[in-house]
Amino acid sequence: MGRLARWATEAKTRRLEQFLAETQKYLTDLEKTPMRQKFLPTFNAFKLKFSQLKNTTNYNDVWAEEALTWANILTHRAKLA
Repeated sequence: MGRLARWATEAKTRRLEQFLAETQKYLTDLEKTPMRQKFLPTFNAFKLKFSQLKNTTNYNDVWAEEALTWANILTHRAKLA
């Protein structure tokens, strides 16, 4: 997500769209993986926000900030997964 935020600010939309598609695939794979109950609310909130980000084509600073926020949240909560 941090990389996606950077590419959004650099207007690298082709690279951004490639990684959005790959990230969606990873999320689909993760949904099949057992997770700790404690992490599920974060994972579900991220899936919802990621869907919104993925379906937005205006990769502006607000989009980048949202992606970067989730990069930080997921990094800090990864130990709960």
